[in-house]
Amino acid sequence: MNIKELEEKFILPTYRRQDLVVKNARGKYIDDGKKRYLDFFTGISVNNLGHRPSAVEKAARKQLSRFWHISNFYYAEPVIQLARELVRRSFPGKVFFSNSGAEANECAIKLARKYGADSGRYQIIVFENSFHGRTLATLTATGQKKFQKGFAPLPAGFRYAKFNDIGSVKKLINKKTVAIMVEPVQGEGGIYPAEINFLLGLRQLADRHKLLLIFDEIQCGMGRTGHLFAFQRYGVKPDIVTLAKALAAGFPLAATIVAKKYSTIFKYGDHGSTFGGNPVCCAAGLAMLKLIDKDLLANVGRMEKLFFQLATGFVRKYPFVIAVRGLGMLWAIELNIPGKEIVEKALARGLLINCTQEKILRMLPPLNITENDLRKAMGILDKIFETLKFNA
Repeated sequence: MNIKELEEKFILPTYRRQDLVVKNARGKYIDDGKKRYLDFFTGISVNNLGHRPSAVEKAARKQLSRFWHISNFYYAEPVIQLARELVRRSFPGKVFFSNSGAEANECAIKLARKYGADSGRYQIIVFENSFHGRTLATLTATGQKKFQKGFAPLPAGFRYAKFNDIGSVKKLINKKTVAIMVEPVQGEGGIYPAEINFLLGLRQLADRHKLLLIFDEIQCGMGRTGHLFAFQRYGVKPDIVTLAKALAAGFPLAATIVAKKYSTIFKYGDHGSTFGGNPVCCAAGLAMLKLIDKDLLANVGRMEKLFFQLATGFVRKYPFVIAVRGLGMLWAIELNIPGKEIVEKALARGLLINCTQEKILRMLPPLNITENDLRKAMGILDKIFETLKFNA
């Protein structure tokens, strides 16, 4: 059996894979042993510095030579150092480490419930078109019914407002409301950035009603907006921020950062994770943070401007391209035709992109790409669009 036949026989069918068997990856490229592919998807905003950045690989190998797992009942230096660095770069508070974005959000949800327990508050306001994870609680927090289908009954306690509509949030606040949870940029929903006045309004509502404000930065954090944290670009500080994906450059690591005011809500035994804060992953995370410097973040700003310059031309040139949007290096090209064929054609031409919501091309390239890389990618899309226009 070949690898595709083995996958079909032994792996649960939860992913629709593209026709690519990865043999190696380094920097901006993935290869299948025959051809290189420019990676403009980065494992869904995980490989923000490309594949196997040398400094991260070196740090992980060094920690592997010491130990790669101990119980959280003991001290591990890389874990505590990474927590200190995240707090230093975000806001005063404390950190809980876990393994995935869904777990980071579960931690935030539990902490919010604990915060409101004595006053009978447990409801969390979330948003339509959002995505927060695949566990039952985070699936329920996700404002897309297609992900929830077949998993009823879902946990109670989530109410859905309209994204970028502060009035819809006000209508949902009641004596049971304990928190608001929002993505500064909706990723899986199709790359929809929050408006600054909307996030400012959420902060004001949270302060007025003594609610926790939770920012899910799992996809949009770690430099992708041109700032280390998305909340820094907006100038709106949450009470909790959740991170994962790019936090350890491809190693499984997530973090829930809790502001100092709320950092004593959890007591010993309230939460835990066997593998959360793995020492190798945390060593990789420390190395990753050191690489996100001013020059890299400045490059994000340059690439953002160039993307809009190039992509706006597609709207004028091709009738099936109806919108382009994004923030930093989270980019979307919205179509009025299915995007699956375009993703496949891009793969055949050596470019990896993604389609979400059936008609939205999503691009999350490495933050260190060059102008030539971006022009090459957009040139590939231009040729594919030209073919579709001609055939139409």
